[in-house]
Amino acid sequence: MLSRVSFPLIVLFWTVMNVLLWRSEFGGRSELGNALPTSVVLDKILTAPDDSALEIFHRGQKIGYCRWRANVGEELATGKIGNEEYEPEGMIKRLSGYTVSLEGNFLLKAPGSRLSFQLHGDFTTGHAWKDLSLRASARPRAWEIQTIRSEENLRFTFEEGDTKFQRQFKFAELRDPGKLVRELGYPVPPLLLNQWSQEPKSIALGLAWEARNDWLTVGHSKVRVYRLQAKLLDRYQAVILVSRAGEILRVELPNEIVFLNDALVL
Repeated sequence: MLSRVSFPLIVLFWTVMNVLLWRSEFGGRSELGNALPTSVVLDKILTAPDDSALEIFHRGQKIGYCRWRANVGEELATGKIGNEEYEPEGMIKRLSGYTVSLEGNFLLKAPGSRLSFQLHGDFTTGHAWKDLSLRASARPRAWEIQTIRSEENLRFTFEEGDTKFQRQFKFAELRDPGKLVRELGYPVPPLLLNQWSQEPKSIALGLAWEARNDWLTVGHSKVRVYRLQAKLLDRYQAVILVSRAGEILRVELPNEIVFLNDALVL
């Protein structure tokens, strides 16, 4: 069971961390042709008017469900957080940042068992992430990852009954994911572990994300979408399709893991 749990969690965490990091490392890039700056797509995602309800598939079989939310934070021009109940009339609001969350669950190999997860992140007005937390639980176990950008470290917590294990890592240590996972004592698919052990120094935290306009076939028609694409861990590919309004339509991850907007599920 742990092998099936660990791989999706590792992939999810690494993808989210790199999506958050792309703005500072690659956000200004612009390619020729049909490409566009990744910051344009990120802004669409962070200001989307609707949540994205996604069904999770593994090798074509539905295993779970999740919901992505992005909220725009506002404060009064005085610098104090606005309260709708006591908000003075005529006061001007201004953007204070963004908050994103992803909550869901998926089936595990053991009959009747599920893994639940909650992801939360805060952004500045310039799209730079400030803090990130990811919690996953499959009774009786629970895992939690917390990181604050200004502190440049990551805290990992594992709980099982009365047992609690906690470890802190510097960002520099995350550049060798094979060593990180081995220290935590989790099994990793041999193919992935071999890749990490052979080329640990070539793996960077920042992914070279590319954004471009694309088309998505829905029924008998095509709709215009944004396409984000990058290589994950120097070998695997991650693809995110986003509507023109910023709603997430499809996410493709390694090991044939797909997140599909429930409006597109037949």
